[in-house]
Amino acid sequence: MRSGSLAGRSESGMSSGREFRISDQPIHVNDRHRRLHYQVVARAIVGLLPHPGAIVLDHGCGEALNAGDVAGRCARLYLCDPAPQVREALAGRHIANVSVIAPEDVFALPDASLDLIVAHSLCYVTRHELGALLDIWHAKLKPAGTLVLADIIPRGTDAVDDALALLRFAWRGGFLIAALGSLVRAAVFDRRRLRAVHRLTQYGEEEMLALLEAADFTAARLPANLGHDQQRMAFAARRGG
Repeated sequence: MRSGSLAGRSESGMSSGREFRISDQPIHVNDRHRRLHYQVVARAIVGLLPHPGAIVLDHGCGEALNAGDVAGRCARLYLCDPAPQVREALAGRHIANVSVIAPEDVFALPDASLDLIVAHSLCYVTRHELGALLDIWHAKLKPAGTLVLADIIPRGTDAVDDALALLRFAWRGGFLIAALGSLVRAAVFDRRRLRAVHRLTQYGEEEMLALLEAADFTAARLPANLGHDQQRMAFAARRGG
């Protein structure tokens, strides 16, 4: 999972009533989980870069621990997160071609200036918010630019599915005991967190494609999600005219 609301009070009047993640809930079971998560996502973003001169926006980037890996393969990387403390930490890394911005700063980016926009964990964004964001992203992309929406939860997914995906990742990543302990604590003590899982926004594949088409994108589902959970979906969309 990645942090951040996608936008605050915007020029379109949209208010970010929800966040990319539930900000008061732990999302990584330990530091190894945290580091492996960001490594996996960064590797996937690098694979999406169209060319070394690309201008890229990672919208809702969270800690982006491996931002340097992405920045080293493109001309300019914008990291967007709503949390001031997260932006401060990102800016403190002093990567030459990285600009750290708040959600409201996205409006100041020149129209038709971005080659790639990546937005991860849309499950924390309402459909109304997503519609407004699609309009913003469409304006900021170059005519041949690509929008990638990732970690989208398919309809019918529940907390058990998420738990199994975490355990598979933990087994491969070497933090299985920590993951098991986290799930037990959530099941026994943290009913609020379990209830929150059921409030996450879910989409059917055709539903997401229809939303993108309505926003003047031509889209297709990618063969793999950007994160560790391959039950979740990712889509690549090209802007229309």
